Amino acid sequence: MTRRSGLAPIAWLAVLLYVLFLLYPLGRSLVLSFTDRNPLKAGSSFVGLANYADMLDDPRLLGTLRFTILVVVAVTVVANVFGLAFALLLNRDTAGYRAMRTLVFIPQVLSGVIVAFIWRSILTQNGLLNAALARTGVTSGTAWLGSTDLATFSICAVVSWMTIAFATVVYSAALRTVPPELYEAARVDGAGAVDRFRAVTLPMIAPGMTINVVLCLITTFKLYDVIAVLTGGGPANTTQSTAYYLLEVAFTQNLFGYSSAIAMLLLTLTAGIAYTVTFLLRKREARL
Repeated sequence: MTRRSGLAPIAWLAVLLYVLFLLYPLGRSLVLSFTDRNPLKAGSSFVGLANYADMLDDPRLLGTLRFTILVVVAVTVVANVFGLAFALLLNRDTAGYRAMRTLVFIPQVLSGVIVAFIWRSILTQNGLLNAALARTGVTSGTAWLGSTDLATFSICAVVSWMTIAFATVVYSAALRTVPPELYEAARVDGAGAVDRFRAVTLPMIAPGMTINVVLCLITTFKLYDVIAVLTGGGPANTTQSTAYYLLEVAFTQNLFGYSSAIAMLLLTLTAGIAYTVTFLLRKREARL
């Protein structure tokens, strides 16, 4: 009798990796969130919901949540609007347009740390942007990373620049699935460019839009690397994301129990919003 291996070993390996690198850390973090675990102390005690209660009186945590949600909304809107616009502009089947689509995707390929270092050299007070603006006489010495509003704007701009690349590729792939016959039929019916976009393009690329919006939400909610390099959470902790604050609590203040509770809050918030948005966009797809 011959042995049937098939894909079973690979499947079991995938399950093992899933348990080791996702389920176990998640369960471990959940358990730690109910303790006062500190790596500098020999043991830890069960504190119940005390860590979760402390979050309600933590002004820095509430500030990071407001900042995170602001960045998530801004980046999601900007990335999808410009990603769709670029995809429409580059929706041509020629070598030149294919090359431009490849160039547009480069920011997504680069590491977030590398992108942040590049943009920090551009946005510093003596950086390339201020030098260019000074030569044109518009302004000089603008503290793009030194004031609260401009630092927030700079972070949103850099993250959007990275995310637009992915959104453009997804929308480009979605546009390639639209049958040309639908556009021809719309033209015969007298539909203009705007009407064709509303009646043909939007319904056909709706699944791609759902993917872009949800992935953008999830990615931005866990934003850390760009903030760490660009502003370090400053000025005065005003550009700290919740993920950034979580790591500071864990590895600077050594409060593993409290940081685990913050991680559970961030996970629940991200999953809840992502699920709700997915549900609403799926309903919209059905209506279209």
